[in-house]
Amino acid sequence: MASAACQASAPTPSSLDVWAVVNGTEVRREHVERLYRTMLDPSAETPTDEEVVNAKLSILEDLIHTELLIARAPALQIAPTDDEVAEAVVLQRGGLSEEDFTAQLTERDITLDQFRQEVRRTLIARKVVEKEVNDKVIVGDDQVTAFFEKNKAQFNFTERQYHLAQIVVDGQPTQVSNRRNDDATTAAEAQRKATMITERLRTGDGFADLAADFSEDPQSAPQGGDIGWVPQSRIDQAPAQLRQAVMKMAIGEVNTLTSGATHTILALVAIQEPGQRELSDPEVKDAIRTGLKDRRVQLLENAYMARMRAESTIVNFLARQVIEAQGNLPAAAQKQ
Repeated sequence: MASAACQASAPTPSSLDVWAVVNGTEVRREHVERLYRTMLDPSAETPTDEEVVNAKLSILEDLIHTELLIARAPALQIAPTDDEVAEAVVLQRGGLSEEDFTAQLTERDITLDQFRQEVRRTLIARKVVEKEVNDKVIVGDDQVTAFFEKNKAQFNFTERQYHLAQIVVDGQPTQVSNRRNDDATTAAEAQRKATMITERLRTGDGFADLAADFSEDPQSAPQGGDIGWVPQSRIDQAPAQLRQAVMKMAIGEVNTLTSGATHTILALVAIQEPGQRELSDPEVKDAIRTGLKDRRVQLLENAYMARMRAESTIVNFLARQVIEAQGNLPAAAQKQ
């Protein structure tokens, strides 16, 4: 019996190369390893075996999520054009020349075609979410009015308020939540990326779109970089560099603050003096509508993905083997 149990728990030959199966579609080890290589920071300390496996489990879970969405695309007649993919690749490249970008991929054993394919998959998944989730959430004027009447005190400012937005580039490997999954993992990459964003702002690109595409702050990036209203008392308690920047900026101005490898591109959207703000103020109405929609989109997306998973057949071989290894490095994750 003991021998039979050992045989049952041992990984099969295929599961060493196939780390998950989603409704019959294989998610292969090589795909996870390739994405893991894009996250590596050559200047960082070598991660422990446990940290490596944890990162790969997270990547694998993201790939399962993406595979579920991609499977819906044909029924929805969703397919990005070659021009859309090419544009997204250029955006992902940031401030790098094509030659430097290709060289960087080569260092990580990734071909440009493989990178394009990954960009295409990301675009498909995003388009599915937009059609199945974002486009279905409508916030009516009556809902905006009801929220304002119930929360009127929130719009009665007792001190000066600053409406701020930001784009953060931190120069460290991060689980980003921007639309392009773009992450600067070194100080040099962060500098190039911040320069690219600043240049695009200078030539007329929208701050919110750039923040949604490139900001590495997980809270504000999905909101187009919007931080919301910040009271004077919080500004007074902020680090000197930030405090001085906000106090000197004019409405509509953008300023870049740098601390180490972190670059914060800060925008002053508006200033509000103390007093009660009314629903007739377009900014109040827009802020309420945006906030209500964002919360409902997040709720609907969570429910949508939960239903998709419940209606699917998913086998995560890597997770299974981590459990069976009981804290040791599973056979499927050992170096090849």
